[in-house]
Amino acid sequence: MEISFLLNGETRVALIDRPTLSVLDWLRSEGLTGTKEGCNEGDCGACTVMVSDDTGSRALNACILMMPQIAGKALRTVEGISAPDGTLHPVQCAMVEKHGSQCGFCTPGFIVSMAVAHLNGRTDHDDILAGNLCRCTGYAPIIRAAEAAAPAPVPDWIAADGAFILPEISSGGSGAAAGGQTAPPATPASSDELATWYLAHPQATLVAGATDVALWVTKQLRDLPEVAFLGGCRDLQRIGETPDGFTIGAGVTIARLRAWAEGPHPALAALLRRFASEQVRQSATIGGNIANGSPIGDGPPALIAMGARLTLRRGDARRTIPLEDFFLDYRKQDRQPGEFVESVTLPKTAPALACYKLSKRFDQDISAVCGCFNLTVEDGTVTAARVAFGGMAATPKRARTFEAAITGQPFTEAAIARALPEMAVDFQPLSDMRASSAYRMRTAQAMALRYVREAEGEAVSVLEVRA
Repeated sequence: MEISFLLNGETRVALIDRPTLSVLDWLRSEGLTGTKEGCNEGDCGACTVMVSDDTGSRALNACILMMPQIAGKALRTVEGISAPDGTLHPVQCAMVEKHGSQCGFCTPGFIVSMAVAHLNGRTDHDDILAGNLCRCTGYAPIIRAAEAAAPAPVPDWIAADGAFILPEISSGGSGAAAGGQTAPPATPASSDELATWYLAHPQATLVAGATDVALWVTKQLRDLPEVAFLGGCRDLQRIGETPDGFTIGAGVTIARLRAWAEGPHPALAALLRRFASEQVRQSATIGGNIANGSPIGDGPPALIAMGARLTLRRGDARRTIPLEDFFLDYRKQDRQPGEFVESVTLPKTAPALACYKLSKRFDQDISAVCGCFNLTVEDGTVTAARVAFGGMAATPKRARTFEAAITGQPFTEAAIARALPEMAVDFQPLSDMRASSAYRMRTAQAMALRYVREAEGEAVSVLEVRA
């Protein structure tokens, strides 16, 4: 099959034998070895590349980016950050001047992430670079380099990528492929096309951002005989407003959802800041985060606490259910063959929502516990409660017994504390490498008290608390 795209300013047509081939593997096979393989699972950022299309430019992890995902786009690697005549980009000059590189293995990824931020005018360098790991520098000289480069103008050769548009994946290259894959991938251009195709191919794998599916290939070495790439379904990437709330398409990326939520749902936006890394947020979708069904996914607890409703589609038939009812058991969801997540509906406001994530690192880490609280308090009494956790059960789950225990009670620390033992009825968390069962339970209970303290005006965030 053929993939057409722009590579470092030049049009390329790549012939690939399997749709799950990673951009990283293809680049290195072509001699572009500046893009490094570190973790091969989207954690270290050494493989960061710039991908541009009509929606803008993003830093993405090439190790979990599949070749069909760059069809019709502009791809720029570290080799293309400098000008064709060798003139260095401002971030490269700054990295030299500020001594931002030592062993150098991570440097190409940092350079690309910084160049994308520079192009987009972003100066939140701690967030931007959280997805790039360095064992040598302690990060300070890299941050200084990013700050020094920020005022410089964007080079012409970088800005030009945004104007490049090619048709999506070509129709050529059909026939048997290597690795057990027997057909070229489907590339539906709308949710209607997807619904028709998926009904006829219910065993196929749907790929939106590939931030989890790619690990099936790179880590589990799985063959995916039938694949559909959903990047062309623009109607799944919309955020719409209704009289009762907002409809978020399943294809909306976490990065875009975070930016949108800053207005109506700032607590959700604050949680999404800690969702993986910038590279992952720019690719991962909210529909994928839900459909994946992970018990430690950060999106579902917040959405459940907000009272989100999920719309599922199978052919022309749609059904809408409370999000919490979608999760049945570990990695098992209420989804029929050929049915996919189409959208999630959120309320207009959730002013009482607060989300707390406990992980070993603030940035780019998987939650040990993620607790989300949304209480309605009238005249000092709790009149309604929605409390949901990730990391406490085999699925994202509401604390219904605890909710019932606090409803009708005063909204005070003492009253909430009296109800904390009820959480043991709702959850029997497991012990694993991230936390023990007892630690998870104590953490969840502490989060409930933290919610009261925060409502009383006490600083509870690690970003706010000072010794």
